[in-house]
Amino acid sequence: MRAAGPQNASPTLPEGVGYFPQYLDSNRQEELVEVAREVVAQAPLYRPSMPGTGKPFSVQMTNAGPLGWMADRTGYRYSKTHPETEKPWPEIPTILLDLWKELCGYPAPPECCLINHYDAGARMGLHQDRDEIELGAPVISVSLGDSAVFRLGGENRRDRTISWRVSSGDIVVLANEARLCYHGIDRVISGSSRLLKGGGRLNLTLRRVNRHCVPS
Repeated sequence: MRAAGPQNASPTLPEGVGYFPQYLDSNRQEELVEVAREVVAQAPLYRPSMPGTGKPFSVQMTNAGPLGWMADRTGYRYSKTHPETEKPWPEIPTILLDLWKELCGYPAPPECCLINHYDAGARMGLHQDRDEIELGAPVISVSLGDSAVFRLGGENRRDRTISWRVSSGDIVVLANEARLCYHGIDRVISGSSRLLKGGGRLNLTLRRVNRHCVPS
């Protein structure tokens, strides 16, 4: 795989990729952190594991919405309940539903807000978001806290990749022809933000899982 090194300026991106640096001002970032804490209070962070091997992820995660994404030895899937508490996921906060409306253009709301917490040593390997039935809706990814090196490839794992630094308040959108692009987090730049009291990075990912049915 050929890879371009991390870029400080906004990169030249493929069609269908939207990058919105500093889309969220400090007030909206702080509000999102507070609503994320409220979600975690109801649906605690947990550490998923890789299908097959059972190797734990380096990130901790939880969800909000009618469906939550999860991973364990049996595979990747969406579930209506938290794997540890067995309770339904909390509702997606209004501020995130508003962001979806601002950036999405899809005629139905998201059904999942995946919350990933990265500490200093956490990363996320290249992957596709393809466990959804509805691939016509975009994926919206919100960065909060410490900056990270975001890597983006094409629809094939061996396609050339580019990487750049995403900071607190930045948003990345994968839509249309970029909806199935491989992407991941190479590393977290520890201490680059004071937004989170304990440090680290939060990533909030909004997804539509099922197709929107238009009433006849």
